[in-house]
Amino acid sequence: MTPRARLDQWFTARGWTPLPFQRQAWRHYLAGDSGLIHTPTGSGKTLAAFGGPLLEALAENAKTALPTSRRARAPRPLRVLWITPLRALAADTTRALSETADALGLPWTVAQRTGDASARDKRLARGGKLDVLVTTPESLSLLLSYPETAPMFADLRCVVVDEWHELMGSKRGVQTQLALSRLRRWSPSLRTWGLSATLGNLDEACRALLPPGVAPHVLSGARPRAMTLETLLPADVVRFPWSGHLGLSQFAGVLERLFTVRTSLLFTNTRAHAELWHQALASVWPEDASTLALHHGSLDPAVRHQAEAGLRDASLRCVVATSSLDLGVDFPSVDQVIQIGSPKGVARLLQRAGRARHRPGETGHVLCVPTHALELAEYAATRTAIADGVVETRRPPRLPLDVLAQHCVTVALGGGFEADALFEEVRTTDAFASLDAATWQRVIDFIVRGGDALEHYPEYRRVVRDADGVHRVHDRTVALRHRLSIGTIASDGNVAVKFLRGGGLGSVEEAFLSRLRPRDRFRFAGRLLELVKLQDMTAYVRLVKQGDGIVPRWMGGRMPLSSRLAAQVQETLANDRHSPEMRALQPLLAVQERLSRVPSPGLLLMELVRRRDGQHLFVFPFAGRRAHEGLAALLAWRLGQREANTFSLSANDLGFLLSPQVPLAVDADLLHGLLTPDGLIDDLARGANLGELARRQFRGIARVAGLLPPSLPGRMPRSLRQLQASSGLLFDVLSQHDPDHLLLALARREALEDDLQVAGMDALLSRLRAGTAALERPESLTPLAFPLWADGMRAQLSTEAWHVRVRRAAEQLERRHAR
Repeated sequence: MTPRARLDQWFTARGWTPLPFQRQAWRHYLAGDSGLIHTPTGSGKTLAAFGGPLLEALAENAKTALPTSRRARAPRPLRVLWITPLRALAADTTRALSETADALGLPWTVAQRTGDASARDKRLARGGKLDVLVTTPESLSLLLSYPETAPMFADLRCVVVDEWHELMGSKRGVQTQLALSRLRRWSPSLRTWGLSATLGNLDEACRALLPPGVAPHVLSGARPRAMTLETLLPADVVRFPWSGHLGLSQFAGVLERLFTVRTSLLFTNTRAHAELWHQALASVWPEDASTLALHHGSLDPAVRHQAEAGLRDASLRCVVATSSLDLGVDFPSVDQVIQIGSPKGVARLLQRAGRARHRPGETGHVLCVPTHALELAEYAATRTAIADGVVETRRPPRLPLDVLAQHCVTVALGGGFEADALFEEVRTTDAFASLDAATWQRVIDFIVRGGDALEHYPEYRRVVRDADGVHRVHDRTVALRHRLSIGTIASDGNVAVKFLRGGGLGSVEEAFLSRLRPRDRFRFAGRLLELVKLQDMTAYVRLVKQGDGIVPRWMGGRMPLSSRLAAQVQETLANDRHSPEMRALQPLLAVQERLSRVPSPGLLLMELVRRRDGQHLFVFPFAGRRAHEGLAALLAWRLGQREANTFSLSANDLGFLLSPQVPLAVDADLLHGLLTPDGLIDDLARGANLGELARRQFRGIARVAGLLPPSLPGRMPRSLRQLQASSGLLFDVLSQHDPDHLLLALARREALEDDLQVAGMDALLSRLRAGTAALERPESLTPLAFPLWADGMRAQLSTEAWHVRVRRAAEQLERRHAR
């Protein structure tokens, strides 16, 4: 039987038929081609990418005609490298690839090398005794730091980058590009295939993934999987929260829907919200407690693996999860996905909805649960965007020199490099295609000497140029510290949480635990815990059966609405009167219309409200929270230049708020005129305090570049406060003695690009200037303004809790508008 017939037979035995795009992928692979497979979630991308290597191996095995036992014992090079962004996805992929190879009679050893990998798998990965390796960008870079792993990759046939859209827009994607450039140097005929379900800029994605000069094959043949979006509508939208909250007012409806199907995945946007929803469900769970589970990235691997196993064997009724289960994990038993709060992006909701009914031919479905009234408009806008095929673009970073410096030390550890050869190698990546020789020399100078200001400190001289012209690492301490810190994911001083007698539960941020005292209680990993002691960056706890406890908060928990979806929300508010969400929202929009007006495309709505607590200027550009934060700082600076003033600022996804200490005398034309792109960068830098933003960015950059190495095992770990102090001291030293240091320049650039969104700001201001502006003066806070005002209340000093003040204000507004 031919290899193709065997593969077709395997498909038939499972009731499947290979799809045209899968057959295309196999043909292109066997012809030596590379490309991107861009098809909907659940359409069979994994088999499309893996089928080519399987067919190739079946053909080669038929020619050698060795007995299976002899082939299993024979030395063999690594054939397939599979890169994935998530540990949960790595485990699921390892299982799926191994089962497929076994079913076809291939004696392949498939293992994973991630932070969750077993000691056996790590040993096999380092020893080169694998046919297929599933790994993450961080673990791949770690492998590249060992000289003995180079031969393992010398005959690598194929690398597959799964969920490429998730990686390409971040420094993890740049780390992946650099690792691929090294693999291609060792194996020039290496074929590269990317997998993605949700991307709006395919050409850019191909350029970032593939080497220059390679004509990509983009396969998008599968029809989009049918997906329905349903919203759990509140009974009374006027009395429904106007801002904040967790969606727990909808708790009874969610609980009822959970028990209409066998298995559900309930997604929240943050780990704190996942803990709170799990706590709420556990308090009234009518079935055995073991059928309810929790899954997020801060939990111990054993806890996460238990939840994943329960989803596979359908023993769980519900798993409360975050983005840790967003991507590509195949759980055919999941019947329903519930999204708590706005997904903040079309791509994210499509990914999560794809986790339900992950079976061929099934229609995807997601139940959306709003946490406040205006999220109804976001759901309606998301449904429209999905119907129109609109998906957000992911822009790959350019010239992140901290990642390049880390990679150079990794290569120096992995056998060394000649500077000129490595320069040409990294310039084959999309991220560093424009890297010039002068900047490259500054990177080399940084890893060899630390730069002008740090050259007298031995700990910053990490790489040595030997007499043969090869750069290597000789210091064992440097090697150990570098391997411990490989990666680009920001870390905020995590503290391990362990039982006083027993295993671990995961980790929480030090900033949270440092506020607790022994005997204080907190909720984590779905349990009520009491802190016994905090020692050596480990929190020892005991289980408590009854009582209350606070929930940890993690940095970066606020997820901004994508600018594309924010613009769609504005369109929806103006023109959609027929969707279930907008029909439910009509009473609130009627209040908005009566007090002010409903926003519309081409019109910049502004509201000037005078209250007892002062004057408030609300501006609604509908561009997403990150853009609004920069725009608020810009407008405050320009207003302050006309007349000295002090402003309080607040921003959300729909607009921003300026609260001046001295009341403003403004009109629509004046405010509209101040929103000009002229002098943007200078005014933005002054208004947003670019120096302080750069200082904050510098900490992450310094960690990635190796200026803030981790503590060595067995020694007292440095606390978050010590890391902040160290990064601040380095920032000040470099600013004073080496102001042109490449990392300082990078920090300023990233502050402008990431924090202030300067690239999009210019286009946004031009769009606003091209339209019209209206300044309304409502007699009270409008439904659009209230969430911004409520957020601004958080920063005020008061002896009352924030939610008490906000609830009282909301009740006053409800009484006023009910008349």
